[in-house]
Amino acid sequence: MPEVVFSVDQGKSMRDQAVPGHNRWHPDVPVATMVRPGSDFRVECREWTDAQIGNNDSANDVRDVDLSRAHMLSGPIGVEGAEPGDLLVVDILDLGPVQAPQEFGDAPGQGWGYTGIFARENGGGFLTDWFPESAKAIWDFRGQVATSRHLPGVRYTGITHPGLFGTAPSADLLARWNRREQALIDREPDRVPPLALPPLTDNSLGGTATGEVADRIAREGARTVPARENGGNHDIKNFTRGSRVFYPVHVNDAKLSGGDLHFSQGDGEITFCGAIEMGGFIDFGVDLIKGGMETYGVTTNPIFMPGNVEPRYSEFLTFIGISVDHETDTNEYLNATLAYKRACLNAVEYLKKFGYSGEQAYLLLGSAPIEGRVSGVVDIPNACCSLYLPTAIFDFEVRPSSAGPVSADRGMAAITS
Repeated sequence: MPEVVFSVDQGKSMRDQAVPGHNRWHPDVPVATMVRPGSDFRVECREWTDAQIGNNDSANDVRDVDLSRAHMLSGPIGVEGAEPGDLLVVDILDLGPVQAPQEFGDAPGQGWGYTGIFARENGGGFLTDWFPESAKAIWDFRGQVATSRHLPGVRYTGITHPGLFGTAPSADLLARWNRREQALIDREPDRVPPLALPPLTDNSLGGTATGEVADRIAREGARTVPARENGGNHDIKNFTRGSRVFYPVHVNDAKLSGGDLHFSQGDGEITFCGAIEMGGFIDFGVDLIKGGMETYGVTTNPIFMPGNVEPRYSEFLTFIGISVDHETDTNEYLNATLAYKRACLNAVEYLKKFGYSGEQAYLLLGSAPIEGRVSGVVDIPNACCSLYLPTAIFDFEVRPSSAGPVSADRGMAAITS
C-alpha cells in the first residue's frame, strides 16, 4: 500500500480531522503535505457532504442537506518543483470505499453509499422540473457490485471514480471565476435553483489556514460545485483506475485536492447527487511536464486518458431524445441539453411500465453505468442525444417484446416526510 499522505477518521467531520481539508477553491489554502514527482501515495476522502446523509429509509436528510459545507476535499497535496505553466501528470492507481479498520460504519463509504434526488429549492437536478422533491436510494456494496433495497430488481458493477479533483487556481483565475459567475447570477438573480453559487463565508473551511488568511479564503473562495479550468467537479465516470490526467498548474506546488468519490455513476449524474456517493481512498502517482501547458496547448481545461476497467456490458436498450419540448410542442435549435433531457425522460417512462416509480427510475439512471452520447448537432433544427441502458443490470426481461412489459411490485425509494 502506498504511503497515506492525507488520512481521514470517518467518525469525525472534516473540520475536526488532525489535518483538516477544505471546501473552497483558493490559492491561499495551505499545503497539507508535500510529495515529489515520481512518487506514489494514498489520499483518504470524506463523503462530499461530510456525511450528512444516513443509511435509513427517509429522504429528509437529502432535502435538508447543507450545501454550504460541500464539497469536503482532501488536500492540498503540494508537488515539489511544480510551477505555473507546467502540466501535473496524475495517475489513478487504485481507489475504492473506506478500507479496514474503518470499512463498516455510519458514514457513506463504510460498506454502503447513496444516490439522492435534490429538491428544487436546494440545487435540484437535471430533471428538477419533473422531479422537484427529494428522494433517496441506499446501496450496499459487495465487492464490485451494488444492490439497493430501494431499487429491487437491479444489480450492477460500478465504475468507481472520483467526482472531483483539481489543482488550485491562481488569484487571477479565481477572480475571473467569481466575476463571470456573478454576471451569470445577475441575469436571473431570483431563480430557483440559482444559475450559479457565489462565494459564501458560512461554513467555509480553508484547511489549516487561520486568522486573516482563513477570512480571505471564506470571502473569496470559489464554491466547488462545477467543473472549471483547474479540473474540479467533472463527474466523469470513466475517470477510474488506470486513468492518467494532465492538470494545468496555476500556482507553485500545484496544490492537488479532491474527493467526492463515487462507487458508480451514469453519464451526466442527472439527479445532481446521482452517483452512488461514498467516502474512501484513492492512490495516485504524480509527475510533471515542465512548461507543458504551452507545449501542448492545454490553456483552459485538463485532458485525460481513461482507464480500461469498465464493466463488460455488451447489450444496451437505447433511448433517443431530440431538442423538442414535448410538453409545449416547442422546437429549440440544436439544444443538446434539451435533447438529453428528453432521452432521460423517455427512459423514465419506459421503466415505469415495469413497476418502478418515476423517482426510482430517475435514481437508477443517475447511478447505473449508462452511457450518454451527443449523437448529432448538425441536422437543423434538432440536436439528437442518446442514452444507452445496459440490459444485464436487470434480473427480469426489460427488452420490448410482443408479450409486453411485466409490471411487478418494485418497492419504493426513500422519500421525504
